[in-house]
Amino acid sequence: MTAGTFPVSEIVASRRPHRKDAARNYDALLAAAREAFAENGAEASLEDVARRAGVGIGTLYRNFPTRRDLFESVYADEVNTLCRVAVDLAEQEPWQALTAWLDRFTAYMVTKRAVRDALNDESEIFQACRDSMYGAGGPLLERAQKAGVVRTDMEIGDLLRMVSGITATAFEDETQRDRVMGIALDGVRAARQTAL
Repeated sequence: MTAGTFPVSEIVASRRPHRKDAARNYDALLAAAREAFAENGAEASLEDVARRAGVGIGTLYRNFPTRRDLFESVYADEVNTLCRVAVDLAEQEPWQALTAWLDRFTAYMVTKRAVRDALNDESEIFQACRDSMYGAGGPLLERAQKAGVVRTDMEIGDLLRMVSGITATAFEDETQRDRVMGIALDGVRAARQTAL
């Protein structure tokens, strides 16, 4: 499995400028937008995004003509990073690899919530991102199942829906969220498997 095999990788590569200075500005804008969306939601000011990136608003609009273009690019970039993380973790011990990837997936969910309303579930980019995410996480789950450390009566879609549901819940703090996630993941372990 390589990062280039994911549909979202092609989308990200096609949108990123080739000139070094333009690519640097593009990357800075994505990072700034991710931060702004995490803090202020989908209504974050584009002027604030440009300011955080250290560029003018004209540079932002040259790269992202519409707010939707920015949302899509941030979303695709986050999923692409998630796919690369899966590839990087593939050689680790199966349970460790799966849980480390799920930890990164949890961080990704913050950005997803901020831009989700701006994206249509039927859009081409949303489908490519979903397919890429399942393609990245699926092999980690299957490997853990083959190693006998994860229950076999679940699929990647089940696991991601469970984690998504947990991350969508309001918690007192990250410690509580991590504790609840740990409890849920105990139910994923093969030793806990019971007949449904």
